[in-house]
Amino acid sequence: MTDLVIRQLSEHDAHLFHALPDAGLVGHARFDRKYVTVADGGTYRPEWTRVALRGETVVARAAWWGGPDDTEPVALDWFDFTDHAAAVELLRTAPLRADYVLLLPPGWEQDPAVAQAARSRTDAVLAAGMTRLVDRFHYVWTPECGVPEQPGRLTFRPEPDDAAILSLLSRIQHGTLDAHARRTIETTGHEAAAQEDLDFFQWCPSPREWWRTAWTAEGELVGLHVPARNHTAPVVGFIGVLPEQRGHGYAYDLLADCTRMLAAEGAERIVADTDFGNQPMAANFAKAGYPVTQERSYFQWPKGPEAPDAAESAGGAA
Repeated sequence: MTDLVIRQLSEHDAHLFHALPDAGLVGHARFDRKYVTVADGGTYRPEWTRVALRGETVVARAAWWGGPDDTEPVALDWFDFTDHAAAVELLRTAPLRADYVLLLPPGWEQDPAVAQAARSRTDAVLAAGMTRLVDRFHYVWTPECGVPEQPGRLTFRPEPDDAAILSLLSRIQHGTLDAHARRTIETTGHEAAAQEDLDFFQWCPSPREWWRTAWTAEGELVGLHVPARNHTAPVVGFIGVLPEQRGHGYAYDLLADCTRMLAAEGAERIVADTDFGNQPMAANFAKAGYPVTQERSYFQWPKGPEAPDAAESAGGAA
């Protein structure tokens, strides 16, 4: 078999990314998203892109993504291959570590070809040393869905004090069903999970003034919602209810107001996600008229001594 060469791309040879045959059954290609480098007006960086070649044939590719000011990638977006062993070696040797997000159409298990494409990628990332973190529903609201009715039980106020927001987030983290938050809580605690959320809100380029705390008519604090815009679209950035206020359906009130605010800002589409296991929030999205447009599987690199050592194993990669 021809020796495997794994290499980082540059603007000069970024065209190699498109040399891999891809049926577009899963991942970004399935949803008509393009790999375009920053130099050509896109968002992908060649230095965060790897291809594996046998001879002159591209047999695997991977592209990581981050915001324009990020110094490290925040997600592995693209991971496609015709050679399983090459794909595994590419992931293991790449000096980049970020969650892999596999995009899937709703009901993907019912299509044998799509299911096989999903299984092949899952098998490869697991063989490389990653573990499954969570599966999530992905929603896209459009004006045709209608602005959800606001029950009128709560009032919403801006909170300019980041310390107050951080304290509120830390309280909301107790009992959360969100897998990403639970991962952080298990390793570094509730305060770190709260800071992680706050960092995400501040990473978004949308106005700080959009964040809203929610209050009952009696003046009791209920929770927080964060309408936001990431680097590609308006998003439901956060919906959180304090533990002592749960059980009253307030998360729907927060989601309705979040949607109303973004729609009033002219949003033509609003994206959102929730974990499969967070059935209460999934029910709220359905009630608010958000259709499921994708399913997303998240995979993570393990922490600690069992994690693959990319620097050590990368010695033979070009």
